Amino acid sequence: MASGREIHLIAYLKTGPTANHVGAWRHPDSVIDDILQPSRYEHIARVLEAGKFDGCFFADLFGLYDIHRGGFDTYIERGGQISFLDPMMVLPLMARVTSHLGIGATLSTTFHNPYNLARMLASLDILSGGRVAWNVVTSATDLEAQNFGIDHIPPKELRYDVADEFLEACFALWDCWEDDVFVMDKARGILADPKKLKYANYRGQYIRTRGPLSIPRSPQGHPVIMQAGASDRGRAFAARWAELIFAAQASKPDMQAFYTDIKSRMAARGRPPEDCAILQQLTVVLGETESIAREKAAYLASLIDPELALAANSSGLAVDLSKHATDAAVTAAQGAQGIQGTQDRIRQIMRADGVPFEEAVRRTVRGLVVGTPVMVADHMQDLFEEHACDGFVVAQTVFPGNFEQFCTSVVPELQRRGIFRRDYIGHTLRENLRGQSLSP
Repeated sequence: MASGREIHLIAYLKTGPTANHVGAWRHPDSVIDDILQPSRYEHIARVLEAGKFDGCFFADLFGLYDIHRGGFDTYIERGGQISFLDPMMVLPLMARVTSHLGIGATLSTTFHNPYNLARMLASLDILSGGRVAWNVVTSATDLEAQNFGIDHIPPKELRYDVADEFLEACFALWDCWEDDVFVMDKARGILADPKKLKYANYRGQYIRTRGPLSIPRSPQGHPVIMQAGASDRGRAFAARWAELIFAAQASKPDMQAFYTDIKSRMAARGRPPEDCAILQQLTVVLGETESIAREKAAYLASLIDPELALAANSSGLAVDLSKHATDAAVTAAQGAQGIQGTQDRIRQIMRADGVPFEEAVRRTVRGLVVGTPVMVADHMQDLFEEHACDGFVVAQTVFPGNFEQFCTSVVPELQRRGIFRRDYIGHTLRENLRGQSLSP
């Protein structure tokens, strides 16, 4: 392309049976008996790297959703979005069998300690050669708070104020070490230069940490910061910190409005637009012909349990939709809980498709595109060139087949059009996101 822009691709994964398509695990071709096995995660890492994806990340929750009908029965019995493994334990397995693929985990600034989190992420970033992303969340439910000994989740504004300080503290800790600290001189008995190490001495209103980390500087300095906040405060946070944004607007105009808003907020902070890639969620059903693809999509849709679909949106809204049947009732019941992006997406569906609230909340599949590889590539190219996004978060459906098919059919089509890389240009995730190799 004349502009030099290329599409970025990140895979949306779970350490469980289900991502955003709550029926796909029931498909005959979905592999689910290896969820607790290392081989599952090693295989998908190899598939995504062969497809030249920028990376992947694991969505996560610190608990089991028990909002719908006052319990977790629906999620457990019918296969909802559950993390059966801590993603931080899975990422090293994936890093070990790849050399370029970025690897990311969702970690909360509300429930972690910045020193411990900075230490874990820096260690993984070193061991992976600078390929780690941190999907920063502030969490959104009381159930998570109660798992950490807190009765209620703090108010959203406060959570983001804490998150700002949390990241300031982490960056101060990551900057304690200079790049060339090691001397490694056995003859003189000098391992490292202490003059190239400093204390963090971070003191905020909510967070304090002295440092320094015992962990040296990683190849990319610090993990790539990923974020998905859709509220006004979340967007302000993203404009300051995010290098990747996971977005899920329901229509092209909504995507373009979000894209323009974030890039404008970045400019106001003095950040160039290329410092942050905005990626829209994409759920793909592929077929050799359009009619075959539509038959496949219809079959997948038939596997969605209506009760689980309602439970999934109950979880995102943090309100039991079996008891609250209107938008106004949900808003009144949320309090400090709920994900703004879920509420925005439901309202966008109502507006774009002309459906009532009670129908919109039964839809869970986001960014669904059905067709041949050429048709899917057409859709992606249109959104990309019309500045609705900088790329896509490709969601897990039939696992691992949907990723395997995407990488062997859609990716070559995008490459043929000159809008997706044929090979990785850099060594670190940040280099590949920015399209330039900064390492020797």
